[in-house]
Amino acid sequence: MKRIFLPVAAVVLTATGAFAQATPFTLNGDVTKVGAPVEWVFLTYVANGQRINDSAKVAQGKYSFTGNIPEPMQASIRARYKEAPGTRGMINRKRDVAMLFLEPGTIAIASVDSFANVTVTGSKADIEFRKLQALEKPYSEKLDKLYTRYAEARKNKDEAAMKSLEKIIDSTDSDANERIYASYVKKNPNSPLALFALQNWAGYDIDPVKVEPVFNSLPAAARNLPSGKSLAEKIAVAKKTGVGQLAMDFTQNDTSGAPVTLSSLRGKYLLVDFWASWCGPCRAENPNVVKAYEQYKDKGFSILSVSLDQPNAKEKWLKAIHDDGLRWTHVSDLQFWNNAVAKLYGIQAIPQNLLLDPQGKIIAKNLRGDALTQKLSEVLTN
Repeated sequence: MKRIFLPVAAVVLTATGAFAQATPFTLNGDVTKVGAPVEWVFLTYVANGQRINDSAKVAQGKYSFTGNIPEPMQASIRARYKEAPGTRGMINRKRDVAMLFLEPGTIAIASVDSFANVTVTGSKADIEFRKLQALEKPYSEKLDKLYTRYAEARKNKDEAAMKSLEKIIDSTDSDANERIYASYVKKNPNSPLALFALQNWAGYDIDPVKVEPVFNSLPAAARNLPSGKSLAEKIAVAKKTGVGQLAMDFTQNDTSGAPVTLSSLRGKYLLVDFWASWCGPCRAENPNVVKAYEQYKDKGFSILSVSLDQPNAKEKWLKAIHDDGLRWTHVSDLQFWNNAVAKLYGIQAIPQNLLLDPQGKIIAKNLRGDALTQKLSEVLTN
């Protein structure tokens, strides 16, 4: 599912948002019922576009955090246990990490047995969060099994099984988003979690036709929250980058430092591919992109890759281009998620791509695997 739960994967932009007046919160925790000796607790959340990492030493089974937040927001807490000198246990996410919703005021959280099994009081947003978790559980369990089967198929290089499982996963994911998040936000527009549910339903590839009307139906107070303003900005960008729109022009330097302008590449079908050397799913997808390029590069098709590599990582970027055999034009400003082109196009996760026609109009988005060659076969034949 296109969830935005923390902690997020490296390939997903964690958060954006407008700054707003922050209000204090206090989180008091109790781990006296946890079987293992918890020594430290780490708290992570995102406020006003900034990731906050905090820590608290456990004393007599208790810990506490204070901070300032502009609205209810999701957070994660993680345990570190007292261990013998020179040892460090592996983190078990189901046992050692708990999710909760912070909101202004005083919140109490108690671990029931394992650290991750918690009860939370003092947060109305967290009550709604638990309801969503309960609705999501059967889908999550089903998806976990499907991903395990997919990993086995990939290990065995069973392409047929992988393609079959991808379709089932996508169908399950779509069904869950509609039945959980879309249903919740439409039935509970005044809930403190309405925006959260809407963001999860919208995902990182926003369809403004379906998302904007629901967003506009929310109370003005919700739409004016930092996350509401951020979502409004994303919807506005999505309207400019939808199928049928003329791709916004940009200029960025290639691997040799020479500027490349998007509009100068018109005349062919062009794939604008967002990726990075550090992005595992991008690197896994690259062979499919190479296959499409080799098959259609002499038939009116080209590629422009935009890398979200990090500052001072040019050598890693160049090495990935060489190692993966990406023999087309590449640009980047090496600014990670602040890449100017990625921000212009509202890219919140990678890999993503846009297929443009010879006039620069967007005709397809996020073509993966065989979908890219199938689309190229369709448009180039026609």
